[in-house]
Amino acid sequence: MFSNAEEVLKYVKAEGIEFIDVRFIDLPGVMQHFNMPAISFDESVFEDGLMFDGSSIRGFQAIHESDMKLIPDPATAYLDPFRKAKTLVMNFSIRDPFTNEPYGRDPRSVAANAEA
Repeated sequence: MFSNAEEVLKYVKAEGIEFIDVRFIDLPGVMQHFNMPAISFDESVFEDGLMFDGSSIRGFQAIHESDMKLIPDPATAYLDPFRKAKTLVMNFSIRDPFTNEPYGRDPRSVAANAEA
């Protein structure tokens, strides 16, 4: 639907999007997600990502090394037709917050490596 962050952010503003449904896949392949207010969704999310606790996701990280980062993929964004509040759904890739390298247990990264 979108090719870059600027297009997504313009759409969010122009269409009055209220929430962003942040989606990512865990190691067994189950979709995980949470919603965030669209007002908090800005350029920094595309540049710096969203931090989350990787130890709370099965198969990811131990508690002492649990920091993980989510990076949005603009090409996957679409308007959720079933939500009462206008919600933009988007898939996110998982990265190591220290090296910014793709996380080796992220199924999206594994698939991208397999295609390369």
